Amino acid sequence: MFFWRRLWSRYSQDMAIDLGTANTLIHVRGKGIVLREPSVVAMDRNSGHALAVGAEAKKMLGRTPPHIVAVRPLKDGVIADFDITEIMLRHFIQRVQRRRTLVHPAVAIGIPSGITEVERRAVRDAVLRVGAREVFLIEEPMAAAIGAGLPVWEPTGSMVVDIGGGTSEVAVIALNGVVAGRSTRVAGDEIDEAIIAYMHHEFNLAIGPATAEKIKFEIGSAYPVDGDELVTIGRGRDELSGLPKEAEVTQPQIREAITDPVRHIADIIRDTLDETPPELAADIMNRGIFLTGGGALLRGIDRLLAEQTEMPVRLVEDPLTCVVLGASRALAEADRYGEAFARF
Repeated sequence: MFFWRRLWSRYSQDMAIDLGTANTLIHVRGKGIVLREPSVVAMDRNSGHALAVGAEAKKMLGRTPPHIVAVRPLKDGVIADFDITEIMLRHFIQRVQRRRTLVHPAVAIGIPSGITEVERRAVRDAVLRVGAREVFLIEEPMAAAIGAGLPVWEPTGSMVVDIGGGTSEVAVIALNGVVAGRSTRVAGDEIDEAIIAYMHHEFNLAIGPATAEKIKFEIGSAYPVDGDELVTIGRGRDELSGLPKEAEVTQPQIREAITDPVRHIADIIRDTLDETPPELAADIMNRGIFLTGGGALLRGIDRLLAEQTEMPVRLVEDPLTCVVLGASRALAEADRYGEAFARF
């Protein structure tokens, strides 16, 4: 099978897709990462047509008239709206395939490790319907480990924690398989929601997801770090008067706000370590836990997790691209990584 796929690949633009709750990345063989766009589609309710996809659609979140809705078709790392996901994928793939090819591409796509068989088939079918020749599914922590350059094919343990927008994935990997792992739908979105709830509770201020995300990027932290005096302004609507309002919020306040979701991520890491065979646990102690995904960029989260697990924790060089790079590498080097693809 892999011989024929390599033969077909000479005439097609094989690609890997990180279909994330927050962002979609596409890597094309021989070209690198050619697309990074928010996973958002703006739809006209009256006509049923897509008005914008990606960055242009994200600008419309929370700002549209009643007949236009800007939606994120993936929730918690899985497809929540099949039709809109297909529209989004078709748009993105057409953008990166500027010229027609005789052979449709093979596509490797990252999926959360905790999704159901039905959800796996929904992802596969969506990609097939937009023109893929064949679809290979790879669990996100495995793809992230490959993308981070970890020797997943060896009989030694590697531990990766991939904190995305909709899910956080923890896996101990050896011999191209997940030996122990956990998946939780507590990740970047939950952190944003915790900030929204805090601003409501402490300041009677209603803010949207975009404002919460902005606050998280500007001053969010999981552990006391240099710059703890950082302050930003949250702008929204006064819950009492209904008028526009702004409130000054500090880094320690936001750290308090996001304590619960961050603690939950630390808990599933400890649970996974408890299930890890002693020999592999010793490997992890020597090599450390590797952090990937957008959530890994939260200030101080590596230090907090190191304290909570009593293990070395390392932030990979480019945590945002590990999944798509790993999926692409697994597709290109199927002789080495073929066993890493999910089975139906």
